[in-house]
Amino acid sequence: MLRLQAYKYELRPNGEQARAMRRYAGACRYVYNKALALQKENRDAGNRFIGYVAMAKHLTSWRNSAETPWLKDAPCHPLQQALRNLDKAYKNFFEKQADFPCFKRKGSSESFRYPDPKQIKLDQANNRICLPKLGWLRYRNSREVLGEVRNVTVSQSDGKWFASIQTRREVEQPLPTATTAIGIDAGITRFATMSDGDFVVPLNSFKKHQPRLARYQRSMSRKVKFSNNWKKAKARVQKIHTDVANARKNFLHKTTTTISKNHALVCIEDLQVRNMSGSAKGTVEQPGKKVNQKSALNRAILDQGWGEFRRQLDYKMAWCGGVLLAVPPHHTSQTCPCCGHISKDNRQTQASFLCVDCGYENHADVVGAINILARGHRVIACGEPVQQGRSLKQEPTEATRRRAHGAVGIPVL
Repeated sequence: MLRLQAYKYELRPNGEQARAMRRYAGACRYVYNKALALQKENRDAGNRFIGYVAMAKHLTSWRNSAETPWLKDAPCHPLQQALRNLDKAYKNFFEKQADFPCFKRKGSSESFRYPDPKQIKLDQANNRICLPKLGWLRYRNSREVLGEVRNVTVSQSDGKWFASIQTRREVEQPLPTATTAIGIDAGITRFATMSDGDFVVPLNSFKKHQPRLARYQRSMSRKVKFSNNWKKAKARVQKIHTDVANARKNFLHKTTTTISKNHALVCIEDLQVRNMSGSAKGTVEQPGKKVNQKSALNRAILDQGWGEFRRQLDYKMAWCGGVLLAVPPHHTSQTCPCCGHISKDNRQTQASFLCVDCGYENHADVVGAINILARGHRVIACGEPVQQGRSLKQEPTEATRRRAHGAVGIPVL
């Protein structure tokens, strides 16, 4: 089994190296934005899309131009990687996997990548790494790098520089040590509710820091823009955002690691977070309803990190030899796991579930997790999409009522 894994470390550059990294990140941002502007002009003229090979020729002319002589000071491969990133962004847009590429702003996500492993030297014994035109840089060595180094991405966050070292290595095909299957219902009141009744309390990292963040943002708004005091206030705001992101990432890593080690099959809902967190403001002609309530709900949804939770579960389950299965989320909290009756009246409150047909009662999130696991079993057994179930207006049959008086649980497939 081929495993790709990244190790991220904090760099400890000197003043000259830090200034060089800022220049290189700015050069990569300039090349990305200039190539994007050229693509837009070419598109408006009715011409075909410019591929990476043709765009790389433009990069050569930009480096040799008298208008941008400073591009020669930056290493060539990170500039080429910026063009590859733009080419990938366009392909994702054409495949309807992402929005249209946009221009990069200075000071936001400053990063650049060294894609050639032959130019990278790693000295773990002395806690240093050698990168082109930067020389040897010290880094905080927190764990050993395993595998063959493939590329290094240098990024800045909260005034600190980090190096993400991606490696590749062959490992034996893992066999799952656990034998249990579980369904997970993601929510806001409960971050993750398991089909066996357990649940994970949400962290709500942004909600905890929101009052302090608002206070610092008000202080920043009263400063003269780009003054020294404004920069200090901006650094405090960035520090809070970094703390929120780090706390959320730590919480998600611990939760997904525990789940992946204890279960061989994990079934989750195939949630479309972007659609769920869409704005309800509307337009001037058709203004939205309950905009403030929807905004608070969107903040709570995005604070959970459901997309990152699914991404981490995906590769961690594979590393442990397990399987992650995403099933359709329709009516999971309105379907009775005992008799199969689907009705909005089954869930009249956020937490309680009471079947109006057979009287089955349980926590609503636990019911949703049970139905998610049952759908996962059906997908594996049948190899086809999950059956939509009975209509909301369809009355249960007599056979369904007789089956409801039996044992409560997931039907045997």
